[in-house]
Amino acid sequence: MPASLPTLAIPSEPSSNTELQRFFALTKQLMAEQQLIRLVLSKYQGSTSELRRLEITPVEIKSKILWRFVWQYQTNHQTQNYALEDAVTMLRTLVPDQFKAAQLQASASETQLTISKKGKVLFNSKKVSAAPAADTNHNREKQRYVEQSRPFLAALGVTDAQGRIIPTMANKWKQINKFIEILQAAVKESGLLNAKQLHVADFGSGKAYLTFAMHDYFCHTLGLPAKITGVELRQNLVDLCNSTAQKLNLAGIHFEQGDVKHFKARGINVMVALHACDVATDYAINMGVRTGADIIMCSPCCHKEIRPQIRLPEVMAPMLSHGIHLGQEAEMVTDSLRALLLEAHGYQTKVFEFISLEHTSKNKMILATKRKKAPDNHAVLQQIAAIKQFYGIEQQCLEQLLQGASQTKN
Repeated sequence: MPASLPTLAIPSEPSSNTELQRFFALTKQLMAEQQLIRLVLSKYQGSTSELRRLEITPVEIKSKILWRFVWQYQTNHQTQNYALEDAVTMLRTLVPDQFKAAQLQASASETQLTISKKGKVLFNSKKVSAAPAADTNHNREKQRYVEQSRPFLAALGVTDAQGRIIPTMANKWKQINKFIEILQAAVKESGLLNAKQLHVADFGSGKAYLTFAMHDYFCHTLGLPAKITGVELRQNLVDLCNSTAQKLNLAGIHFEQGDVKHFKARGINVMVALHACDVATDYAINMGVRTGADIIMCSPCCHKEIRPQIRLPEVMAPMLSHGIHLGQEAEMVTDSLRALLLEAHGYQTKVFEFISLEHTSKNKMILATKRKKAPDNHAVLQQIAAIKQFYGIEQQCLEQLLQGASQTKN
């Protein structure tokens, strides 16, 4: 198991080696001028056997440039962000005592530092053609929203030992990235970037590809203190995912056996339920609303409740006499009512087709972000009532659950 991350300390008396001091001075200057693209420390000689190297890059968080230290262990990566002075202080505690080599890439230069077994310092810096400026934003052009080298991908069989996508997992890789892309936009819109702590619940987590991806996004990419809970009915998958999290030495992620109907909500900020069958989607949305979730992400399927209730208007009877058309109509009506009910309870809602999931030719997502101020919902409630009357719908699970929750409060 990797040792805990180093903490800031006052460095020992700096080496008098001129070359080493040139390296520190150059690094600090490039950091201050925001010209440093990447600094990689290697040839680790410290006491933590699993630590391989350290990569330092700039990152913009809350309109400030910080320096991201990614400690790359054999089985996982760990991240810390530092302000400029703290980053330089940390660097001085690591070189030359623990790392014996450094490669510095800047916008107009490349620098190499190596320290021999006898302590001789070799410093070489050369000018290069102007490289692209360091991208400090989390939102990169042509970006992959998940780093392909992340250890959880290899542990879940998405990548091989060299970090290459396994051909049979290419669709899963696309799904993971698309999901995190959608989540990232919702997090930015919701204001959760400023959250002091987060609780994310993923219902029907299955093999937990997206659960681990969310943990990686919140804890590694954003550096936020997040608690991730995966809820799954199948105990064998719960045990498998908890074992994977333990092998990766991941803190803040846990899997429980259960379902959305019986799980007790505890301050959930992000509620996810993909492929929740039939009214399980309604229970998931209700839980998200009831616990005051900032983001609700659902991918409904198996729309069974509304279909037998639909009373065909005479003009539509020829169209909806075909089973496939009636099923599509029932699906549209069900998810439209869900979206409107979310609007009525203070959420801004989008309904769109998500990237194809495994075993599914198409996949719809309902994405809801909580409004800062709930609008007057009178008009939305009238729309819901009109749709129900038009189709002859007498009951809808989510509406009943929300009404029951409202009556309980009163």
